[in-house]
Amino acid sequence: MRPRNRVLALGSAGALVTATLIAGAVATPAAGANNGQGQDRETRGAAIAAERAAKAGIDWQDCPADWGLAKPIQCGYVSVPIDYADPYGKQIKLAVDRIGNTGTKEERQGALLYNPGGPGGSGLRFPTRVTNKNAIWANVAKAYDFVGFDPRGVGHSAPISCADPQKFAEGSKLDPVPDSEADKSVQRKLAREYAHGCLQRTGRAMLQQMTTPNTVRDLDVIRAALGEQKLNFLGVSYGTYLGAVYGTMFPGHVRRMVVDSVVNPARENVWYQANLNQDVAFEGRWKDWQDWVAANDATYHLGATRDAVQQQYLKLRATAKKSPIGGVVGPNELISFFQSAPYYDSSWAPVAKVFSKYVAGDTLALVDAAAPDMSDIAGNVSSENGNAVYTAVECTDAKWPTNWKTWDRDNMRLHKTAPFMTWANAWMNLPCATWPVKQQNPVDVKTGKGLPEVLIVQSTRDAATPYAGAVELHKRFKGSRLITEKDAGSHGVTGLANPCINDRVDTYLLTGKTDSADVTCAPHATPKA
Repeated sequence: MRPRNRVLALGSAGALVTATLIAGAVATPAAGANNGQGQDRETRGAAIAAERAAKAGIDWQDCPADWGLAKPIQCGYVSVPIDYADPYGKQIKLAVDRIGNTGTKEERQGALLYNPGGPGGSGLRFPTRVTNKNAIWANVAKAYDFVGFDPRGVGHSAPISCADPQKFAEGSKLDPVPDSEADKSVQRKLAREYAHGCLQRTGRAMLQQMTTPNTVRDLDVIRAALGEQKLNFLGVSYGTYLGAVYGTMFPGHVRRMVVDSVVNPARENVWYQANLNQDVAFEGRWKDWQDWVAANDATYHLGATRDAVQQQYLKLRATAKKSPIGGVVGPNELISFFQSAPYYDSSWAPVAKVFSKYVAGDTLALVDAAAPDMSDIAGNVSSENGNAVYTAVECTDAKWPTNWKTWDRDNMRLHKTAPFMTWANAWMNLPCATWPVKQQNPVDVKTGKGLPEVLIVQSTRDAATPYAGAVELHKRFKGSRLITEKDAGSHGVTGLANPCINDRVDTYLLTGKTDSADVTCAPHATPKA
């Protein structure tokens, strides 16, 4: 849910629309779509934008060479208003791409749209699951066009910025864990400056409209532009929150929806509490990784117990704090590097290997893996953009505490039991305490008229989106089905090889059918050392 490339120093109202609708592409938002927000103008604006997009369609062309999306993937744009309350006002173009279904015309069921999370993640790589012959998705690809998009503010869709990308890439060599009140003051100043930078570099008009509900409206406009009467959607991580809000605002527009690694949609969780909950879950998954490293001590020589591995990490951290390794890798960079292990099982062995080499005397491997690459201009632009969108959406979506004492109290307490991520996460989100545009109220996620069965997939040990989030969405979406991957924690379950899960996702997307009850699956294969 939070970008891995940066650690700083992550009731119903609404009117039915009376606009002329285009059959097969534009559907009227359900009454109650705007969830007690009183945003009738946005409701009408979204329908107007969708109608316009349905008429215009998408002018599909070969993708620009520098996008890295080769034929037969095609690219195009969909225009959306910056502010849905002013649908005829300034527009931005959202980048979309697609690859047609691999089966017959008769097998085709429409388009499957995808969001990988963030906020700030690009979905444009989704069609490459077909061109790369990803076996897990081969059956679904026969029936669906795979469609990706860059959400508003991301990548090729009117990208926003909060800081100079090269300066952002340099990062901060400060230890995120403060030693003194003076350390906290420095970090608070950095957070204020970052928030101000978002306003200066992005502009108030765009920054104010960087919200989940607007991205959901954009998603519905893309649906209309594709000529799809209803949406088929796969959302992972923050993409599950897009799905939850879409299902609330446009319940009658949903055909099939899979949400994987679920953000807790409770209003009181979005977003301050969500990040505190992440800290606890990251600590648990960090220990899972350390247990695995210890079990493979014959390979990595980092210690035969979790505590021994932790002591090696703390020793490395202390060394980097005293003097950045290679002059560039301090505690901040270490967290950015090591946090990929609790995120993804695919990082367990690579991270352990680099760590092992360092302890054996090879510092170069760690510098290569963890230091910023100042020569990667495009990558640094992308990283800064991703973080800007993450911050803009989470800070604008919801009210955050403005009193520093609240942040200090909560993170001091949490750090005692969850030291791995707590302070780094706090500084990353602290710009929300001094956010320069109006903060909204989160949507009250609920089951609306016409919402079909939604498939929820979640592992029990997920660090970025703790298991409770899936349980909460399951309660709120009546008739939904929950698949639990027990004793696993890699973030993003549907992309992993686990037939118990893969077969059920296939069946749901291809037939709409689910099991008669919730299902618990054994974990996917443990990584090999």
